Parts: sequence; C-alpha cells; structure tokens
Amino acid sequence: MVPELCSSSQSPALGKTRGRAATINLPLVSKSSPMLKMLYDLCIPWSNDTQSLQRVLSFLSELNYSVVALDHSITGAIPSKIVSPIPSPLPFATPPNLKIVTRCTVSLSDPSHNHRLPSLAQAYDILAVRPTTEKAFLAACLTLTDASLISLDLTQRFSFHFRPKPLMTAVKRGVRIELCYSQALQGGSVDRRNVIMNVQSIVRATSGRGLVVSSEAKSVLGVRAPADVGNLLAVWGLSGERAVEAQTINPRAVVVNETIKRTGFRGVIDVVDGGRKAAESEKASKETANGQVNGKRKNEQAEEAVPAISKRKAKKLKMEALKASQEATSGSATPTKDSAAS
Repeated sequence: MVPELCSSSQSPALGKTRGRAATINLPLVSKSSPMLKMLYDLCIPWSNDTQSLQRVLSFLSELNYSVVALDHSITGAIPSKIVSPIPSPLPFATPPNLKIVTRCTVSLSDPSHNHRLPSLAQAYDILAVRPTTEKAFLAACLTLTDASLISLDLTQRFSFHFRPKPLMTAVKRGVRIELCYSQALQGGSVDRRNVIMNVQSIVRATSGRGLVVSSEAKSVLGVRAPADVGNLLAVWGLSGERAVEAQTINPRAVVVNETIKRTGFRGVIDVVDGGRKAAESEKASKETANGQVNGKRKNEQAEEAVPAISKRKAKKLKMEALKASQEATSGSATPTKDSAAS
C-alpha cells in the first residue's frame, strides 16, 4: 500500500497493522538545508496547452525550484531534419527567478539506430535516452556517449534485472539515472506498484549514488515540494542525504556538463581576454606620452644600462691610477747621470 504524501511536519501513515496505524519517522528538511537553495526538476513535458504549463512552472517557482527542463519526447526513428518544438522565448510569462532549459528524451529500443544522436544533442540543452530493451539499456550504460541521462519508464515491468555493474559503470562515466515520481501519485495501482518495485531495485543496485529525481508532471497535481519528495524517497529506501543529492548536486552536474560539452572544443572551454585594469592602462599611456618606460625616463634608463662595478674593484682601479701618476711625476723630477756630469 502506498502512503499518501504529507507535509514536512507530519509523518505518513503506512496503513493498518492489526488494527493499529503504523507510522514511520522520516528525515525532515529544514529551511537552512541545501535542498531548498538550488533545486532542479529536469523533466517537465512540453505541451501545447500553455496555460497548464504556465501553472506548473509558476508552482515550481513557488516551491523554490531554481532550474526546470522542458522535455520533448521522440518515439521511433529520429527525423532527418531536427527542429525543436520548444520556442525561445516561451509564448507566456515565466517567473524571473526560474531558469528554463530544453531537453529531448529519445526512446531507444535498438542501439544501432542512434547515429543521429550527436546532431540531436546540438538542438537541445540536455539529451536523455529511455531504453526499452535490455540491449538498449546495456548500451546506454556502457557505450553511449551523447546522452547524459538514462530515464526509464518506471511504470513498465521490465524483462531484465537492474544489476549493479552496468549501472555503476554508467555513474562512473558521468551518466545519471533519472527517477520520475509523478506516475506513482496519479497512475493506477499497477503503475504505482511497478514504480515502487523499479525504484527499489535501482536504489539497491546503485546504493543511492548517481540518481536524479524529477517529477515528469503534466499538471500541478503531479508536483511535490522537496520535503515531500525526500519523505517519499525515504519510504522507497533512499537515505535522506542521497535524496538531497538527487535533487541538487546530481542534476546540477548534468546541466553543467552538458553546457561544457556544447561550449568547449577538444578540452578548451573558452578563451577570454580579460583586458588590462583601467588604472594601469592610464598610467602606461601617461608614461608613453612623457617618454618614460617603466616609470623612468629614457636617459636614466640608458645610464643604468652601463654595468656597475663593485666598490672593491673601483678602489683597486683608483689605487692603480694614483700609483701610475706618482711614477710619472717622480720620473720627470729625478736628474740623470748625463745631466749631472755636465
């Protein structure tokens, strides 16, 4: 039985056990927690119903979410001409404190049909794949390099198991595993059961590492506050610390890495000329106008160009010059034998 979501000041009831209501104390999120500082929801499906989409974005902004990704899903073959249906700017007003990025999710059944993924990645800010078969899932975890998110349809009952080795290989490669919770809130009992079973299997295989939690909400009814999401994930077996990382640190890493991929080239991100400081440039221009170099005039610089000698050597040279002058004077004053005989 799935518990109803409660506020951060209450504990959810897990049902009745022998006539008594069983409760569990879940980790609460304080207002000073980093969860409430930079929150990410990287999966909001794009819809032509702009009024409903605008309400979802406004509600996310009220819940202190900072970055939201509008998702466009592609099922089947990737078209040859790739055009993003998400306009820029959006045709409606958005909250000023909410950053909106674009995302594309590609359903992948055969990994050999992914030759257009690089061109698709250039049209969106984030690229995610949704594997539907075991072969596609292993390829997304082990070899696929264009996508940064593996988003699974958790309402499905997969024919394969989530093993730790491929999932942890994907996490070490920088790929994150996305968990969407709105299907467990609005879907039927079968969908809810499959979501809980798949989430618990993924959490067990990854030990809670490398996860990204998104809503995939098509209306405001599928969105929850970060404290409620943390409580829900705690019921499903994810620790409070990992739940905070799944809503803050891990999705931020996805956004930053995707930005670097699109702005960098062969390891070089960007080359920026910072220029010179205004005071230094003014001083250099004045010195040039006055005929100065490095704060000194040219004549002074020329004089200083003569190599200096030590005091000892200067004294020695002075003594030699004095001795030479004395010898010359004494030689001219002493009479010779010829002059004395005469």
